[in-house]
Amino acid sequence: MSIRWGVSPIAWCNDDMKELGGDTTLDQLLTDVKEIGFDGVELGNKFPRDPETLAPIMAGYGLDIVGGWYSSNLLVRDADAEIEALGRHLALLDYMDSSVFILAETSNAVHCDRYGSRLDQHPVLVPGDWKQFGERLNTVARYINDRGMRFAYHHHLGTVVETKDELERFFDATQDHVGLVLDTGHALFGGIEPIDVIKARPERVAHVHCKDVRTAKYDEFLANGTSFLNGVVGGMFTAPGDGDYDYAPFMRALADMDYSGWIVIEAEQDPAVANPRDYSQLGLDTLKRLAKQVELA
Repeated sequence: MSIRWGVSPIAWCNDDMKELGGDTTLDQLLTDVKEIGFDGVELGNKFPRDPETLAPIMAGYGLDIVGGWYSSNLLVRDADAEIEALGRHLALLDYMDSSVFILAETSNAVHCDRYGSRLDQHPVLVPGDWKQFGERLNTVARYINDRGMRFAYHHHLGTVVETKDELERFFDATQDHVGLVLDTGHALFGGIEPIDVIKARPERVAHVHCKDVRTAKYDEFLANGTSFLNGVVGGMFTAPGDGDYDYAPFMRALADMDYSGWIVIEAEQDPAVANPRDYSQLGLDTLKRLAKQVELA
């Protein structure tokens, strides 16, 4: 597959806070994505979910659908029920020739609660729950992979896979066919060095999300009991090249593991404050330059 460059529409239109970018049209979004120079875009709330409607729209812009977030409930229902529930989403991705299926467990997640949650609190699984959770993930991932897509689990702040210890428990509870969305921003704020994941578990890195971090803002929000979504609005994330993380070693680590797949740029901010086109362009230019230096792409 080699490297393909994608972007998340969350910089333009936030799925969890639809008032952010609510007036942005799909045409505006896709025009920006195409003119910036991306190969594809992940799904968001502006996209029609009927494949026969979506396919000609994407063809008109010459862009691929990279994939799109799917919220699972594997802590409260078994794998067969989850497979049935995800059928429509999978069918859409299959029709659009997407190569990756992104899943995150959200049955008890708190990251979408803007006013009633805190960055310093997240749901925690007791040791006995990990075995069942892992077995269900194994089954769902195998089903997805057998359909020709890469299954990629999204670790995320405010969910049961947030910290370094929880990511290790996730790896221990699942088999190698259960891939990972390695998200630099969520990793760093979860106390995880993304390069360490690449070096220790290269076989698990199925998809890559790159967003930069503003550590001082996060530390302030963490101390003040701010929620994840208010942290997003407050600017704790930004695009690669504008924050504190040094992406040069990260891109070298991807090259060393011979990563092949999508690198998706995220600039998870308030579009009224941080122009999504400008920040996404900065992110793409930054990572393309670094990828060229390490001969990744």
